[in-house]
Amino acid sequence: MELNEVTRKLPKHLLQFVVDQPYQEYTPVDQAVWRYVMRQNYHHLRKVAHESYVQGLQLTGVEIEQIPTMYGMNRILQGIGWAAVAVDGFIPPGAFMEFTKYNVLVIAADIRTIEHIEYTPAPDVIHESAGHAPILAVPEFAAYLKHIGEAGSKAFSSQKDVALYEAIRHLSIIKEDPGTKEAEIQEAEQAIAKIQSNMGPPSEMALIRNLHWWTVEYGLIGTLDNFKLYGAGLLSSIGEGMSCLSGKVKKLPYTLEAMHCNYDITQPQPQLFVTPDFAHLTVVLEEFKKQMAWTTGGLDGVKKAIASQQTGTVQYSSGLQVTGTFVNVIEADGLPVFIQTTGPTALSWNNCQWDDYGKERFPAGFSSPVGKLTSSRTAMEDMPAEELAGNGIEENKPAYLHFEHGIAVEGIVQEIVRSAIGKNIFIDFTDVVIRHNEKVLLRAATYTMAIGDRIVSAFAGPADIEAFQPTAIVPHEKMHKIHYDEQARKLHERYALVRKARSDANYLPQLPDLWQSVVDEFPNDWLLSLEVLEILQHHDAYRQTCFSIRLYLENKRDHQAHLEKLITNGLNLLEGNEVKAQRQAKV
Repeated sequence: MELNEVTRKLPKHLLQFVVDQPYQEYTPVDQAVWRYVMRQNYHHLRKVAHESYVQGLQLTGVEIEQIPTMYGMNRILQGIGWAAVAVDGFIPPGAFMEFTKYNVLVIAADIRTIEHIEYTPAPDVIHESAGHAPILAVPEFAAYLKHIGEAGSKAFSSQKDVALYEAIRHLSIIKEDPGTKEAEIQEAEQAIAKIQSNMGPPSEMALIRNLHWWTVEYGLIGTLDNFKLYGAGLLSSIGEGMSCLSGKVKKLPYTLEAMHCNYDITQPQPQLFVTPDFAHLTVVLEEFKKQMAWTTGGLDGVKKAIASQQTGTVQYSSGLQVTGTFVNVIEADGLPVFIQTTGPTALSWNNCQWDDYGKERFPAGFSSPVGKLTSSRTAMEDMPAEELAGNGIEENKPAYLHFEHGIAVEGIVQEIVRSAIGKNIFIDFTDVVIRHNEKVLLRAATYTMAIGDRIVSAFAGPADIEAFQPTAIVPHEKMHKIHYDEQARKLHERYALVRKARSDANYLPQLPDLWQSVVDEFPNDWLLSLEVLEILQHHDAYRQTCFSIRLYLENKRDHQAHLEKLITNGLNLLEGNEVKAQRQAKV
């Protein structure tokens, strides 16, 4: 991947999700699908989408005529401080939001099949680029996207969240594959239902994921009676971009309560939320952040870190940050008084690993008291050297530290470490014994004890990303690549010739016979007929051919219910263009 000023800031664990956009693998049918969706959406959305949509397409490098390249988009996006990368399908929600924290738009490399032209069950290049990118041109929304990305990257998830994500990703992959049998889809849907029925209380990630979905993906802006579309799912789906306007889709005011409203990524949405303006999105997000362990810390924060069973960080009131997989907490009076990790652990301050106190120093875990000493009302982090000595804490001397709630640490002090702002943040001991109400918790020849009278923050992931290098959950199951047989490749060749005829009149005489061959050999195809009709309708010499094509499409529309909307919308758009051309000719 060619890195630029923005993507160079991405941590290595996120770069693992990035793939090279397979531009040469897009078929002429794929390009026709892109063009059909974009023309329909542009025609419809310029009247019902947020006013920034049309200008946003230009400002973010999204064209109507062809699938955009990541390199082309990046050249333009850098002007507003953003970038785009290609990924393989539906990546974990936490990773998606972490990308936006770094001002990087994630774009699924694949494009929907013609069978799912109205609505795709899997993320695709249409949804990600034509849906997400245009509204980035609104500074308030771009700022919100970055802020919810940052909050999402700090939110704790659960193992059940991971299982649900993997099940949903699997379903989205097989649903988009035209070769999947219905029985396999039903089995995948049942697996999701089973997981969802036993999720337990929602995690922070589950809640913020819902807020993200009902705003960034499926948001409306305005009033309940007069609103515009801005969510990427609505700006990229022909079906939902139109159907969401009806009264059948319930409209609700956007509040923090939206975090309790779950969704199904593979189905159209039964309700949508309306925000009065983009600034309101940040107001609601700030309300949510006040409930996060990232903000509140405490016993609840430590328990969320333990429940996640993943790398997390807790921060002491001294500023010391402990990163690892948390497995145990001793509590008293609703407070954490002793915490414990397992496996590689690191100590940081101000999101920067402290010297040699990384995973190599603590490969098997870390544990430490939390709280004040019984011998002083002053927090230990705030004690000057004289007061520490008065409490029996001096370098190269034995110490006996008795904490509130029964934790006692006995050993020889080797070094008292202070932060850049003068806070005592940890102490190195030798020959240490730690007890809780006379029960021995630990005996060690060397030991590092964190200092802090309370836990002020707890969040997912490491404090120092570059130093700790978390393991990203990169999906093992990849999007299915469609293998085209010889018959399909013949159809692609015909689409390619039609595409050439759009810009080169020398190919026009071939179109009538080409169209007839498609009618004879590919009776299920309909999009090429629309493409040929669009090109020939302005040429009097092909009036009879256009009449035949229109009759053919109308008959297909009337007898194939699943094509009724697609063909009707396509013909209506062509008729509008024809009337416009006639008016311009008269002028």
